Amino acid sequence: MANPFMPSEVFNIYKNKSNLNWIVLFISIVISGGSIYYTDVLVKQLKQRERRQIELFAKALEYTINESSKRDVYFITEEILFQNNSIPTILVDKQGKIGDYRNIEIDSSWSASKVSFTLNKELKKMKDEYDPIDVNFKDPETDEIYDTQFIYYRNSFLLTQLTYYPYIQLSVIAIFAFIAYLAFNYSKAAEQNRVWVGMAKETAHQLGTPISSLIAWLEFLKTDKHFKDSNIITELDKDIKKLMLITERFSSIGSVPILNEENIVEVINNSVSYLRSRVSSKVNMEVHAMHDNISANINVPLFEWVIENICKNAVDAMGGEGNLHINIVEGSDWRVFVDISDDGKGIPKSKLKQVFNPGFTTKKRGWGLGLTLAKRIIENYHNGKVYVKSSEPDKGTTFRIVLRRKKPEPTA
Repeated sequence: MANPFMPSEVFNIYKNKSNLNWIVLFISIVISGGSIYYTDVLVKQLKQRERRQIELFAKALEYTINESSKRDVYFITEEILFQNNSIPTILVDKQGKIGDYRNIEIDSSWSASKVSFTLNKELKKMKDEYDPIDVNFKDPETDEIYDTQFIYYRNSFLLTQLTYYPYIQLSVIAIFAFIAYLAFNYSKAAEQNRVWVGMAKETAHQLGTPISSLIAWLEFLKTDKHFKDSNIITELDKDIKKLMLITERFSSIGSVPILNEENIVEVINNSVSYLRSRVSSKVNMEVHAMHDNISANINVPLFEWVIENICKNAVDAMGGEGNLHINIVEGSDWRVFVDISDDGKGIPKSKLKQVFNPGFTTKKRGWGLGLTLAKRIIENYHNGKVYVKSSEPDKGTTFRIVLRRKKPEPTA
């Protein structure tokens, strides 16, 4: 039966998050590609237009020289080209000598050598961009070509801007999208945190009344001679204390927990001892450590919660039968590594990134929140890490918890 408090649509978002990211990326690429393609079409059209304009300029110049006896060479061309003031052009003879130029920034105060250097530099750029357009000078009587000059040109400032425009536009969009993504993630995380905290506080509040009642009933049973020497009283006392601990854990969610330097080996052994009598007897649980005095900065109630959640998941993965090993090792950079290994059914590679997502579970019943809580407790409250170190189908899984040790005070 589906859980009425946790709709499957919510989980589908997490389960299909990878596919959703690829879809968003694909749509972004299509939009970007379309923008670049459309701009490229416009650029090509403008290039063709400017090429035709320069060809018209050359024909007008050629006509003016040949038909007007070289009088007022640029008068007709200016009328034809509507006062071309955007396309840089340079007129060069066969020897490469610059005869004239247009739309190139030259300061009147510059020396002749500086002007020549600037024009030659521009000419080199033009030669790299486009082939020149020939201007043939003919003898008016014989109609024979007696001289040929060349008009070089390059893109106008407007066309240059348009060429780089899509890349600038995409960069701005990408920066804006990145900022929006960070803001969205932050607000989403803040909203999730509020939900977690609210649920945890309400759970702790709801547990308070029945626990108080159970404590009263336990005290009453202790006075009954039928239960005085019974093991039932001892076990009930343990379970009530455990419920009180769970309530304390839920109350701690949303508050800044106090971290103390604790013997991690002792804490884990206590958790495992409690679990041994409450899981299948066919599960062999063992704790191994480099030595018995490995310490780490932890909040004991919350850290025990993490150990219990991961161990219970391991027991479920093994089907209530198998071996569970916990290895505790001191590492470099004042770190402590806790590896929890089982020989259960393992996790498929395609699911490894989803195991800590809310709602991820391989069980028919369950909320899929245990590993999510474990990750939040270790990373948000203990400044550590928890991740799947290794997993193979039908061979087992190893979860690794990374904690911090307290650095010793420097000696004087």
